[in-house]
Amino acid sequence: MRRVVALLTGLALLAGCSADPASPAPTAPVPDAKPVAKITADPAPAAKNVEVTKAVTVRIADGELDTVALTNPQGKQVEGEFAADRRSWHTTEDLGFGKSYSYAAKGTGTDGKPVQLAGKFTTVSPASTIRATVNPVDDAVVGVGMPISVKFDRPPADRAAAEKALAVETSPTEVEGSWAWIKPTQVDWRPKQYWPAHTKVKVSANLYGVKYGDGAYGKADVTSEFAIGRNQVVKVHTPDHEMNVYRDGAKVASYPSSNGRDADPNLNTPNGTLIVMTREPVGDFSNPRYGYTNVKKKWSVRISNHGEYIHENEENAANIGKANTSHGCVNLREDDAKAYFDSALIGDPVEITGSKAKMPRTSDVFDWLIPWSEWQAMSALR
Repeated sequence: MRRVVALLTGLALLAGCSADPASPAPTAPVPDAKPVAKITADPAPAAKNVEVTKAVTVRIADGELDTVALTNPQGKQVEGEFAADRRSWHTTEDLGFGKSYSYAAKGTGTDGKPVQLAGKFTTVSPASTIRATVNPVDDAVVGVGMPISVKFDRPPADRAAAEKALAVETSPTEVEGSWAWIKPTQVDWRPKQYWPAHTKVKVSANLYGVKYGDGAYGKADVTSEFAIGRNQVVKVHTPDHEMNVYRDGAKVASYPSSNGRDADPNLNTPNGTLIVMTREPVGDFSNPRYGYTNVKKKWSVRISNHGEYIHENEENAANIGKANTSHGCVNLREDDAKAYFDSALIGDPVEITGSKAKMPRTSDVFDWLIPWSEWQAMSALR
C-alpha cells in the first residue's frame, strides 16, 4: 500500500509541473505604429537654384498642419497662409536672389500623432539683373494719343518672357490695344484708336524674377496708375496755313499758321500723327546748320525729336496765315501760341497732312506712324 501511495504522489507532482493546455503562450511587446501623416515641401530639402517667384508650398497627407515657418537669412519669417482645411500652406511674397531659406513644419495626423519636417534650400543667383521703368508715371493726366512705354536698361534676350509679365487694365471700359517692341530696350502699348476720354489706366509690369535669358533676371516689379484727360486733337493741313483744334470731334479753335516750306521736303512739316511731347514756356531753337544762334521762342510745344514744334514766331508774322516759310515748325502769333499752349496736354495727338514728306520713324515717339496691323505684328507674342 505504501508503494501505491508514493507512486500516486509522484504522479500528482509531475502533473503539477506540466503546462495548462488552455493557457495562451507568452508574446513579445509590440512597438508603437508609425504616424500615418506625412509632411512634404516644394522646394524639397537641399534644393538649389530655386526661382525667386516660385511659391514655397508645404503639404500634409492624412492630417492637418499646426505651424509652418519659412525663415530668411536675417531670421525674418516669410509671409504665407494656410489653406482653409489646413492641409497646405504657401508663401504670399517673393523670395530674394541668392539666399538660403530654412523651413520648419509641424502637424498632427488623423491618428492623433505629431509629425514634423525641417529643411533648407537656396535661390538662384543671377548673372545680372535688368531694371525697367514705366511711363506715364503715377497720377499723370495725359492726352488721348499717349502710349505706355516700358523701358529696360539693357535689352532682354527673351522679349516674350518680358511681355508676358506686362498687363494693362482700363476702366470704366476695356480698351483694345497691343504691345509692340519699337526698340531692343523699349516695348510700348497703344490703343487701336485714341483712348476714350477720362479713362483710368493701371499698368502692371511684374518683372521681378523674370528670366530674360543669358543669366539675366528682372530686378523689380514696376507699376503706374494714370488717367486720360479730355479728347483734344490738333489738325494741320499744311497748304491751308492754319492749325485747327478739336475737342470731342468739334472744332474749338483755329489759328493762322506758317508751316514748313512747301518746295523743300527736307524743310516740310512732315505728314503723320504725332503727339505733344513737351511744353516749354521758352524753347531754344539754335541750329548752327541753318545759322540760328541764341534763338528763343515762346510757348513751344514739341511734337517730335525730328525738330518739329508748335510755337510763336512774331518774326515771321508777315507769313503766318499766308505762306509756309518755316524750317518744319508750325509758327503761330504769340497770343494764339499762348492760348494753344495753355490748352495742351502731353500725349495730345497732332495730325499733319498735305506735305510732300512723311515723318520718319526717328523720333522718340512714333507709335501712331505705324499702321495697326504692323503694330500688332511687332509684339513678341504674335
